[in-house]
Amino acid sequence: MRNNKKISKSFIGFLITAVLIWFLITLSKEYMIVLSFPVKYNKIPQDKILQKKPTKEIDILVKSSGFNIISSRFSNKSIQLNASNLTKKSAHRYYFLTKSQENQIQKQLRSGVELQEIILDTIYLEIGSLISKKVPLIPNLEIYYHIGYDVSESVSIQPDSLIISGPEAQINKIDKINLELLKLEDVKSGFSEKVSILIPENIDGLKVSSEFTTVTGKVEKFTEGSLEIPFKVTNLPDGIDLTTLNKTVEVIFVVGLSNFNKIDKNLFEVVCDYNLTKDNNLGYLFPKVTAKTNFIKSFKVVPNKIDFLIQK
Repeated sequence: MRNNKKISKSFIGFLITAVLIWFLITLSKEYMIVLSFPVKYNKIPQDKILQKKPTKEIDILVKSSGFNIISSRFSNKSIQLNASNLTKKSAHRYYFLTKSQENQIQKQLRSGVELQEIILDTIYLEIGSLISKKVPLIPNLEIYYHIGYDVSESVSIQPDSLIISGPEAQINKIDKINLELLKLEDVKSGFSEKVSILIPENIDGLKVSSEFTTVTGKVEKFTEGSLEIPFKVTNLPDGIDLTTLNKTVEVIFVVGLSNFNKIDKNLFEVVCDYNLTKDNNLGYLFPKVTAKTNFIKSFKVVPNKIDFLIQK
């Protein structure tokens, strides 16, 4: 036969009551224990700012009942530390002694919790000026144009710079800020794209004047043309008569269709510097082309060497 022994409800009740009494007696006793508290720093001068993250929490040896200790341990209350009276150690490094703030800290502890000792005796703060400066934005472009198309002017960024504010030690390290990649393919018309500014993420307290900029480009079809341009020889010594087989060169240029009819011979100047030929002991002249306008994308000269004869 199987004997089933049942525990009486009164015994279970007695056991629970005994445990509760023991628990209450235990918690009512006083203990010495180290508790950790998150800290915040106040009364930092308005024109100053923390350059680096300071100590986030402090350990405090306290004396109190078990009830208060448990309540304090599970509380999220922060200890406020006064940062108005600091001692300077170096350019941006300051410190204060926690012992000087024992009374203030005691007032912030739970009633019945007695401060015995602050484990960390000195707290260091990196403090500097709050400054602002203007830095350029650097584009990151991958733009592929349709065959025969290109920008008629340089791609523009608006705004092309950014005002940043923050801790002096960190701001001084920043001399430029990059933009997010802008990738466009088979482009054959003008574009205006909103692009994110890549704000540094590792600087506390950094403020920026904008998080976006606009990248704009004027795009049009380009064509090729050519003109016969007379050239001149400079720095020719007195008494030397120089004869060339041809009096002009062909300048081949690439320009946007909208500006094609604006091109004439007066926009180009071709010069052959005789000193260049003489100094390098060359048997030919080297024609150099100068364009008097900025809407010509590219140009070249044919021929790129000019033979000559000297008659004295």
